[in-house]
Amino acid sequence: MRTLMIAVMGLSLTAATVTPAAAKPPLREVAAIDDALLDMGVADIIRKNCPDISARMFRAVKMAWDLKGKAGDLGYSDAEIDAYIDSDAEKARMKARGAAFFKAKGVDTSDPQSYCALGRDEIQKSSRIGSLLKAK
Repeated sequence: MRTLMIAVMGLSLTAATVTPAAAKPPLREVAAIDDALLDMGVADIIRKNCPDISARMFRAVKMAWDLKGKAGDLGYSDAEIDAYIDSDAEKARMKARGAAFFKAKGVDTSDPQSYCALGRDEIQKSSRIGSLLKAK
């Protein structure tokens, strides 16, 4: 009987310690995912606003699939990933982060050449943003 009680108590303690560890943070708090999505969005805005720069679409698609795979590897379901990507609140938050990024980089959003200068700089630096862009 004593052995059974010890085993039950051990299982209870194990369950109590496993449950909190299994809780995942919201995807917005997973920097590897959130920051990569920001970079993809920034690259997309640069290529849409700069007539001299285009996208490396295959790289962008591969990056998107890699990010989805990484989120899946972290235990997020397809439904959780899709909810994060499709969320209006997350889109607004990401848009604000992008605006802050452009402002910090000195981009004049009314001047296409300002986007071009940033895009060329990112390409030159071989940053993640730059890796998604190419000069025409």
